[in-house]
Amino acid sequence: MIKFDLSRPQNYWFNEIAKIPHPSRHEKKISDFIVEFAKQRGLKYKQDDVWNVIVEKPASAGYEDAPALILQAHIDMVPAKTAGCDHDFENDPLDLYVDEEGWLHARGTTLGGDDGHGVAYMLSILDDNEAKHPKLQCFFTVMEEIGLLGAMQIRPEDVHADRMINLDGGGETTTGISAAGGCNVFIHKKIVWKQSEKPTYRMSVGGLSGGHSGGQIHLEKGNAIVIASRVIEEACMKGMDFELVSLNGGEKDNAIPRSAVIEFNSSTPFEDIDAFFGQSEKDLKTELEFSDPDVCIDVKKTEDAGRYIEDGKDIIDYAYLQPNGFQHRSMAIEGLTLTSLNLGVAFTSEEEAVLDTLIRSAMDHASDDLRDRMKLLAEKCGVIFESPMRYSGWNYEPHSEMREKLRAVVKEFGGELQEHAGHGGNECGVFKALNPKLDIITFGPIGKDAHTPEEKLDLESFERSYQMLKKLISMCD
Repeated sequence: MIKFDLSRPQNYWFNEIAKIPHPSRHEKKISDFIVEFAKQRGLKYKQDDVWNVIVEKPASAGYEDAPALILQAHIDMVPAKTAGCDHDFENDPLDLYVDEEGWLHARGTTLGGDDGHGVAYMLSILDDNEAKHPKLQCFFTVMEEIGLLGAMQIRPEDVHADRMINLDGGGETTTGISAAGGCNVFIHKKIVWKQSEKPTYRMSVGGLSGGHSGGQIHLEKGNAIVIASRVIEEACMKGMDFELVSLNGGEKDNAIPRSAVIEFNSSTPFEDIDAFFGQSEKDLKTELEFSDPDVCIDVKKTEDAGRYIEDGKDIIDYAYLQPNGFQHRSMAIEGLTLTSLNLGVAFTSEEEAVLDTLIRSAMDHASDDLRDRMKLLAEKCGVIFESPMRYSGWNYEPHSEMREKLRAVVKEFGGELQEHAGHGGNECGVFKALNPKLDIITFGPIGKDAHTPEEKLDLESFERSYQMLKKLISMCD
């Protein structure tokens, strides 16, 4: 049975950081721990206002003239636990244990292997006076799990190297080669309520499978908010009278919405409304036969609202007309989605109706194009456009010296390097925007079930990958 041997440096440091609570937005304790670590070893460091830490280590003997190298990992973790678990993520240490197959777990909670393994690797390298390496810049970033917020506080003048190993990867023999950037667009409709004596109906869209907007947007799944808006538009074009009461649907901007509900007033006879929606459902079942065959439209008479949103159809028009879903694929990497957008959330409050869309692209100019089109459409539809923040993408580069070094290391350890291009976002794109010359690879050990209480880390891979990382760094001469 494999034990959690604390004499191994990466295990020791993983165990140390597991003692320190560090969920997203609560990273100060672990940030201060890293600062104290650097002080005790006489290493240069910088800690910023959001608790990112940069630690620098001079080159080892023989590497003084080698270009500098960045190592990077995030210090926050996703706080998830099993039902009935009383763990307090802001105050309690993680309870680590090793199962019979050699996997490291935390009892009842997420393990924090994402990205505790990367943090442990960097602390191990920084603490190893025998390691061979060029000048190192180690970036410990915060709030990665809630939107790459820490990395976006790093300034270009803080980046002192043209090559980087992102340690938020996994799989041991797999490296990332591309990632999507993204931005949110919020569409607002300020509400002025008007009185109404017309009957009120509740139209719901359901039966959809949903999915992650990064990994499954190319499957052409039905978007419940878009479908709901379309069904209303089709009925209005056939003569249905319409006053919007509310539009609600979706849960997260990065999830394709499975359900949506529109409440509305209408003087059109219910039999006609039901027939309009029934035809739309029939058409949608044909269109979505292979992606969402169980799509269903349901309409019911409900308690009269007695009011409606003045010019409320503006928000329905916008939701119907805006681009949505898969937009462009890579011509260099088979099966890779380059650009997409997902209208993920719609909600109505007393003051406003809001649509929240997440745009993704490995190419910033493609994201900008979609954002500009949505802004123009918002002006035409009489709604308010807002896009407060964006993070950059990491587009595929066919030639990478760092990738070839990693390929050689993986081969030396008996494997074959696999290259992975995804449509999700990560911190690589943020750093690439800070220094467009960066040659970036991702690397990490085998782990499973990240972001869930079943999360686990393969200890044999954790050890082997650390040896591979040391070898890789030594080749950066």
